[in-house]
Parts: sequence; C-alpha cells; structure tokens
Amino acid sequence: MSRKMKNKVITNLLIERIASEGKCLGHHEEKVVFVTGVAPGDVVDVRITKGKSSFMEGEPVNFHEYSKERIDPFCSHFGTCGGCKWQHINYDLQKTYKRQQVLDQFQRIAKVEIPEVMPTLGSENTRYYRNKLDFTFSNKKWLTVEQIQSGEEFDRNALGFHIPKMFDKIVDVDHCYLQGNISNDVRNELRTFALANALTFYDIRGRVGLLRNLIIRTTSTEQSMVIVQFGEDDPEGIQKVMAHLIEKFPQITSLLYVINTKGNETFHDLDLVTFSGKDYIEEEMEGLKFRIGPKSFYQTNSEQAYELYKVARDFADLQGDEVVYDLYTGTGTIANFIAKKAKQVIGIEYVPAAIEDAKINSQINGIDNTLFYAGDMKDMLNEEFIANQAAPDLIITDPPRAGMDEKVVQMLLRLNAPKIVYVSCNPATQARDVALLGEKYKVEKIQPVDMFPQTYHVENVVLLTLKS
Repeated sequence: MSRKMKNKVITNLLIERIASEGKCLGHHEEKVVFVTGVAPGDVVDVRITKGKSSFMEGEPVNFHEYSKERIDPFCSHFGTCGGCKWQHINYDLQKTYKRQQVLDQFQRIAKVEIPEVMPTLGSENTRYYRNKLDFTFSNKKWLTVEQIQSGEEFDRNALGFHIPKMFDKIVDVDHCYLQGNISNDVRNELRTFALANALTFYDIRGRVGLLRNLIIRTTSTEQSMVIVQFGEDDPEGIQKVMAHLIEKFPQITSLLYVINTKGNETFHDLDLVTFSGKDYIEEEMEGLKFRIGPKSFYQTNSEQAYELYKVARDFADLQGDEVVYDLYTGTGTIANFIAKKAKQVIGIEYVPAAIEDAKINSQINGIDNTLFYAGDMKDMLNEEFIANQAAPDLIITDPPRAGMDEKVVQMLLRLNAPKIVYVSCNPATQARDVALLGEKYKVEKIQPVDMFPQTYHVENVVLLTLKS
C-alpha cells in the first residue's frame, strides 16, 4: 500500500457483514475494506492502517449511524483488552455469524461438496464460562488517552491482559466476565498485596521483576488451581506471596509456583513446585473423572466441552467392536469419554505429561481398553507404528489451531479408515485439511459448536466417510 493511502480516512462506509477473525467488511471504490470494532449496519469513518491492491484494513474513527444489531457491552474493558470482541453483538447473531464463518471457510478453502452446515450449538452460559485464564504482571500499565492528557501521575503496575499488538502493555483488569468462582478475587487480592508490599512487577523488556504471571484454573466440581510464575529466584519474596494466597484462600485445591527467567512465559520445560494441596485438579463428565495437571490441556469451557464431545461421539456412532485412533488426545478426554463404546482406543499426543494424565484418567475410571503414546504426531504415526497396532475403524483428530501436518494427512489417506471425525478450533485449517482428505473422503456432517461466546472463535466438528 502506498504511503498516501495509509492513515487516509474513508468517510461514511457502510459495514455490510462479518468477515473472518472477527472483522467486518464494507466496500470502497470496488475494494474490500476490513474493519475492526464495528458491527454490520454501522456507518463509519475509517482510518486505513494497511492494505494491498485488492483490499484495505482500517479502524473506526467516527460513527455516523449505529447498527440495529448492536447491544451495549457489559464489560468496562471492552475494546481495550482484546478479549470478548463481540460483546456488542447479541448472542443469537453471534451464533449465526459463526455458522457463516464455517460455511465461508469450507466454500473458499475446502472446495469440496458439503452438506448443509448445521446451526451453531450455543453455550448455555455466555459469561463466566472459562475454566482457565492467564494474567500478566507488568510495570507498563496501559493508560488511556484521557489519562495521559490529564497530566496526572498514575501507578504503572498492572495485572491483567495484553493490549492487542503491544506485547509490553497490560490493561489492569478489575473484573473479568470470562471466569467465575474465585478468579477475580484471587487476582485482585494478589495485586493489592503486591502493591502494599512493594513487590516488583515484571519488566518484559528488561526481563526483571519478581511477579510475572498468574494462571487460574477452575472446574465444575469447584476445585481450583493457582499457578504463580516468578521472574526472579527470590525465596523470601516467593514465600511471602504464596503464604498470603493460601492464608486468604484456603479453598484453593492446588497452589503451585514456577521460577521462570526465560524470555517467554511458557513453562512446559520448567519444574513446578507444589506449595499447598495437590499437583492436579479434577473435572467430571458423565461420571468420569479427568485429572488435570498444570501442564495439561483441557478444553477451556467445561460445559461446552461436554456438548462438543457428545457431538463427536454421535458422529462416530460406535457399535462396540471398533478400533479408534484418537490423534492429539491431550489428557485423553475424548479417548476415555468414548472408550466404553469401542473395542480399543489408541491415543497419541505430543506432550508427555498430558499422556501420563491420560493413562491416569483411564486408571481412575476403571478403563482398560485404552493405549496412549507420546510423541510428535508426524513422527509417531508412521508405518512402524501402524504395523504394531490394529487397523483403525475410526479416526478422531483434534489438532491445534495450525491443523494437521501434511505428512499426517497423507498417513490418514494411507490408513483408509471408514470414518474420520475431525474436531477443530480453526475452521480455516480444518477446511484446508479436508480439501486434501477429499481425495478419498466425502463430508457427511458439519456441526459448529460455540465454545467461546462474545468472541469470533468457533469450534467445528466434521464427519468424513470413505468414498465407495
């Protein structure tokens, strides 16, 4: 895009519809303009931020008309923290747009014949539905334009979420509507305690500061795990923080900490210390117990995870004599959920700690027809592995957002399983993989499931059957 176009303001742009990644679009001089922070039906002035010959991207600077589809956002941090970007759209329309998003991706990318996309399966709870949140400590608190222009001095320590596209700026969150239980109380108490005791908040550029990150996990069984990540090895400061937390919140089931002096906040390669309670929490589903460790993945909306797994189980339509491969099995949630309806379930997962949890989950639930293996999927699922296992009657795959490696897709084509149930948190990469699988498979069913109300994200389940 030429420099003349950047920062140009397009006036009175009609926002026509929702596009991908939560953006909306309108048209200006035969070019598509993608705009953030608007709703279909808005008429706005848009400042162009970037673009190419066929499209532009921008942000609203003035509203002439507000869409009739708009509702009032309920969170004071809306539009700043980067989360819950669809609070201004009513929930029925959110579900409609998510279905359309799936349809658009399959028509544009998969380019295979598809059945009618079913209506999005909505979430009963549209607030306080998450069971895991990560909060960041920072000495670079985000200040609004009004605060800056006031000339006042503000404390720059913050505990909250990253500002979009600004890795070192944090919005100080006073109340988050994503996670209930003790989440807001723990976060606010820890911030208050840290400020009162002059504990240092992390400086991401200088890589110094005691308090770095806070992770809170909760379950439907009212168990909780709190993980504090420290940026410095300060035994006295660490003891002070952890002792205060357990004194104020004795109900915490699992209280852990980790010292992380690396350049990033990931701690899968670090040792965690259990300060109080157990080193895991437990979730329940249909009477099954699932152990969740600090490094384990579990669907972040527990109630909707149950609905998602029921869809996958219904699509699988197991009769009791099938061998199932569960790829990207995580802690074996799906594998154990369907095990009683299968002859054998074989799960593969990259994270060794998650596989250990998967084995424990089978054991504590008295399930003896599961096998679990740890390793990179594209390396594990090879000719030698297949030669040592029974051939699959069904493959369930639930990969990360990037989708499946092409090598894995080619192996699925080689396996010729009669059915594949593909669960995805990214319909775009799912559609890409389905296009490749279209060589041998046809799409029978498509069911979007809303795991993340107030956001543009949508989970999607596809049933593929082998062509005759």
